[in-house]
Amino acid sequence: MNSQQRNILLIDKPKGITSFDVIRALRKKLGMIKMGHAGTLDPLATGLMLVGVGEGTKELGGLLGLPKTYEAEVLLGVKTETGDLEGATMEETAVSEINEGEVKKVLAGMVGTLLLPVPKYSAVKRGGEPLYKKARRGEHVEVPIKEMAVYSLKLLTHAPFDNKYVLGIELEVGSGVYVRSIAEEIGRRLGVPATIKELRRTKIGKYCVEDAEKI
Repeated sequence: MNSQQRNILLIDKPKGITSFDVIRALRKKLGMIKMGHAGTLDPLATGLMLVGVGEGTKELGGLLGLPKTYEAEVLLGVKTETGDLEGATMEETAVSEINEGEVKKVLAGMVGTLLLPVPKYSAVKRGGEPLYKKARRGEHVEVPIKEMAVYSLKLLTHAPFDNKYVLGIELEVGSGVYVRSIAEEIGRRLGVPATIKELRRTKIGKYCVEDAEKI
C-alpha cells in the first residue's frame, strides 16, 4: 500500500470490527501514530471510511459534514435493544406480506428533516458519558430527540425472510444521522417493529467505496 504519501485514505471496513479497530490495524500496517476518521461505523456495518493520516487529520473536520449514502436491509417484524441484530430482541411479530406501494409512499414521506430519537446504544453523551455505557449497565437511558436530514430514500428490493420481511433500501443522509433510527421509523410508519439487518456505507460526499482499499 503506497498510502503513506496520501493524507486521506479510503478504507472499506469489514463487518464485525469497530472503527477504532480499523485505525489500530492501519497504525500497525503503516507505522503511523497520528490518525483519525470522519464518521464512525457500527461493528455490524461495512463500507466506506475516510481516514486522515498525519497532516490529513487536519482535513477531517471539513469531511465530517459531507452527505453519506448507505445501502441497508431493514428487517420488518423485529425490534431489538440496539436497533440492529447485535442486540436482544424486544418485540417480534410475523410479517407475511407487504404492500409495495405503501412502502414506497412511506419512504417518500420520510425525505426531509425528521425528528427522531437517537439509539440508546450510541456514543451520544448524557451527563458527560456516552449513552451506550449507561445502557450496558442497565441504567434507564433517556434518549435525546435529534434532527436528521434525509435527502433521498428509495426501495431497492423486498423479500420474505423467516416469517418476516426484508426491505432493501438506499438512502442519502446528512451528517449525524443514525440509520438505525431511520429503520425503526420506517417500521413505525408501516405499523410493525423494524431493525437493521445489514448496513453498508457506499459514499461520503464525492468519495466512493469502489475506490476504497481493504485492510
